[in-house]
Amino acid sequence: MNTSAICLTVSTLLLASCAAKSPSAEAVTPAAPPAAAQPKASSTPTTLAEQGRDPAEFPAYVEALKQQARSQGISDATITAAFANVHFVDRVIKSDQNQLEKKVTLDDYLARVITPAKIEQARALYQQYQPQLTSVSARTGVQSNYIVALWAMESNFGKIQGKEDIVSALSTLAFEGRREAFFTKELMASLKILDRGHVSADELKGSWAGAMGQNQFMPSSYLRYGKDGDGDGKIDIWSNTSDVFASTANYLATEGWEAGGAWGTEVRLPEGFNTGLAGTKTAQGKTVSQWQKLGVTLPDGLELPASTQRAWIVTPDDNQGRSFLVYNNFRTIMRWNRSYYFAISIGTMADAIAK
Repeated sequence: MNTSAICLTVSTLLLASCAAKSPSAEAVTPAAPPAAAQPKASSTPTTLAEQGRDPAEFPAYVEALKQQARSQGISDATITAAFANVHFVDRVIKSDQNQLEKKVTLDDYLARVITPAKIEQARALYQQYQPQLTSVSARTGVQSNYIVALWAMESNFGKIQGKEDIVSALSTLAFEGRREAFFTKELMASLKILDRGHVSADELKGSWAGAMGQNQFMPSSYLRYGKDGDGDGKIDIWSNTSDVFASTANYLATEGWEAGGAWGTEVRLPEGFNTGLAGTKTAQGKTVSQWQKLGVTLPDGLELPASTQRAWIVTPDDNQGRSFLVYNNFRTIMRWNRSYYFAISIGTMADAIAK
């Protein structure tokens, strides 16, 4: 995904989960589904239509998936229950292939996803769930306002989680073929979730792309980062806020969150700023003092405070709009969703909640 702009779709505005691929070369399990890669010129068929796969062949494909599940140690009982009502979901294919793209500015995006009403609700829920949030924050070092900000953006505080049968959706997307390996892996992960008894087959619901629960985890993210927040022996990110908060915080903590740290701040770049210095790669980081010497200031022109803290410059709209000095926690948020817009929205919402 091009981090200078975010693909706005109906699903994106509701679920705020466009692309989620690690910005580094390290192996990171994204919270949300990655955006489809642009097709490359090739003589090898890459889409359902090009491969000649007909939905009538879906049942046979499912049988092959079942066999693969058995080879990975999934029990026959789980396989039977999971695939009992599996079906080809045509709307999933249409959603995946026909995402409407519209380039908007950062300000446009923030105005759509951070409304006064959402901020007000976030603050109220932040206070309501303070006992749970304080406990999770103490264990992980992740500040409560960031946990609530992600909750707000991913599912509108649990209101919009998606109603697709996950096994059917992932089986359909694997069958479609463009990202067969990815969606097959996620399908196998969803079966492992069922096999471990965390949720029943009829409760395993989510978005058309397979993202689940109030924090919209992909199944593999659930397996890697999911946490039992209340000690009941299950990880219920669909209806148990203790588990939602614990899992969200565990993701950030595992991926390098710096306890108590900020995400960043808006800055002004000097005339003639070398745009090659902007970016979030490790090598592009400098101390705040070094950025200060390069002429980076606060938006009002005042000097940045001298600091040895490492920071990065990001220009979400390709040097056309606002610029930001961001810290390591911003990069951690981008491991959740590789989008400058998304990461800035989380930081902005977190700041608003804490006011």
